[in-house]
Amino acid sequence: MYFENIIPLLIFTTKFADVYISYVGTMAVKEAPSYRKLYEKLRTLMEDGTYQRGDLLPSENELCAAHHLTRPTVRKALDMLVNDGFILRHQGLGSIVQGQPKGIGILSLTGTTSAIGQDNLTTRIIVKPKIISWEQAFGFEINEKEKSMGCIYMERLRLINDLPVFYDITMIPNLNLPRFTSRTFENRSLFEILRKHYQLEVKGGEQKIQAITADERIQKHFAVKKNHAILRVDRRMETNRVGFSFFSQIYCNTSDYSLTGRF
Repeated sequence: MYFENIIPLLIFTTKFADVYISYVGTMAVKEAPSYRKLYEKLRTLMEDGTYQRGDLLPSENELCAAHHLTRPTVRKALDMLVNDGFILRHQGLGSIVQGQPKGIGILSLTGTTSAIGQDNLTTRIIVKPKIISWEQAFGFEINEKEKSMGCIYMERLRLINDLPVFYDITMIPNLNLPRFTSRTFENRSLFEILRKHYQLEVKGGEQKIQAITADERIQKHFAVKKNHAILRVDRRMETNRVGFSFFSQIYCNTSDYSLTGRF
């Protein structure tokens, strides 16, 4: 079997999904499967407005011919789009675009970028991704394997129309995420990077919401006075990779923006 992009590792890593294969001393990164590539292409066309709500996607036969894929591969990509709410499939009619699924703001499982929109949102990296040791994640327990491998830690400040609204700290288990710390996160969606480069999708989770007053760190990031009211959300996000969750602590300044949404 031929592997591309052989990356040296100092420790043994585990095998998962059909994207990465690991073995002692090295890890080989496989190319994303064909159905996943088609899924991403079609999803991008719907997200950028090329296909809009009510439009019909090309037929299965047309997609097979255009992308040189088999029908089972095309169907698997379309099934993923159905599961994620991008399309509806009707017998005899085809795949109907539903538009980009809407989250319910920061309180939903969607990321901040999809909830607010890329055009109005900018990101400043406060602490670049780095590997650190950890014993717990914002009050959530982690297992012994996660403790032994450490976590990828990063801090970001999110601004809406240049006003700082979200300050978030993220902790991700350092398990089979090659080259993650070298990626660019400035003005990019973390959820999108995890999905496109590591095939990790958020599927559920748990969150704790608490009203607090701004400490010195929060006062500095949000340019607010002492005792200013802040909303804090601690989150554990489960993914489609069995047993793999990541964690975030989000501080929200709701003075000028309220957290709204439909559900």
